[in-house]
Amino acid sequence: MADLLRGLVFCLMMAQTSQLNGNGKITAPPKSFYGFPRRSNYTKQLLDLFHYTTDPPLDVDPDGPVTAYTTGALSTWIIPLSYILIILVGVPSNTYILAFLRLRLRTKTLSTVVLYLNLALSDLLLVLSLALRVHYHLNANNWIFGEISCRLVTALFHGNVYCSAQTIACISLRRYLAVVKPFLYRRMAKTSLSLWMCLVVWFLYGAAVVPELLVRQSYHIPELGITTCHDVLPLGEPSHSPLVPYRLMLVFLGFLLPFVVCVYTHIAVVSHLRKSCSDWRPFIRVSTLVFVVFVVCFFPSGILHSAHYISLFSSGDDTLYGYYRLAICLCCFHSCLDPILCMLLSKTADSDLQFVSLDWILRRPAALT
Repeated sequence: MADLLRGLVFCLMMAQTSQLNGNGKITAPPKSFYGFPRRSNYTKQLLDLFHYTTDPPLDVDPDGPVTAYTTGALSTWIIPLSYILIILVGVPSNTYILAFLRLRLRTKTLSTVVLYLNLALSDLLLVLSLALRVHYHLNANNWIFGEISCRLVTALFHGNVYCSAQTIACISLRRYLAVVKPFLYRRMAKTSLSLWMCLVVWFLYGAAVVPELLVRQSYHIPELGITTCHDVLPLGEPSHSPLVPYRLMLVFLGFLLPFVVCVYTHIAVVSHLRKSCSDWRPFIRVSTLVFVVFVVCFFPSGILHSAHYISLFSSGDDTLYGYYRLAICLCCFHSCLDPILCMLLSKTADSDLQFVSLDWILRRPAALT
């Protein structure tokens, strides 16, 4: 029996050693940049992964892309200054639009404004989550607020980016039904439809948030003397390895699927309204502006997001991470533009965000509600 136990221990030691390279580092595919748990701390990290009293260290290549990103102008100046601009515009504008839409509830049905309320709330939460990240980037990408706050900020950030894109897709789908399928739309329970759309959006929001809350996000990088938040993760570890395929699935549900829905519905709505006997050119122009802003903000992030995670999942290559972070920064600008676009849209179509299809005009010239 003793010989059997000694043999088992020897096999386990050999299995662990086979994962180490000549420098005693674990070769694990990263979340973003390559990070390798130190051998002396490996056992303790496995036993105490979620309750570390100090940020566990990760080794990186001092001459690799991690150093270029964390010390370069992109992450220390361009991204934080962009976030500051987004906060300065996004907080007051989304607060105003929430108050504006709340007043509209007194005169309009819940189905008319509930999705816009949902979008404004999501955008406001996204903008607020940027405040600590501004300090993080200006502080040479050194996180000083602890692990719990890092998890919360990361979860809010990614969850609300997905939530905004999905809500915009729901608004586009509802507009498509009202314009292109008016008879089907009039038979629907519109309030229930809007509420169910919101529930689906927040369900997917929870699916995006929960994994970020369950795994460690902050790690100390001794070579650089900083503690990163979400930028360097050892996805070769059992606690982190499922995140890459999971996030790749969320990219499809949170970015690519909403993008396809918005493209199809916008083309269908504009094509339908151009056949109308009424003059819908002001609404078409504003709607096209909203669509163009959506494409400019979300298309680069969706493509680079997908390419980044596919590259990580297939080969562990992290060279797209800097471009991906810049695209996400561009995506965040949508959160401060949504209120302005919503107000422009509300000024068209009789200032009620109502839509009329060609078929409905021919039969009864009354706007849909």
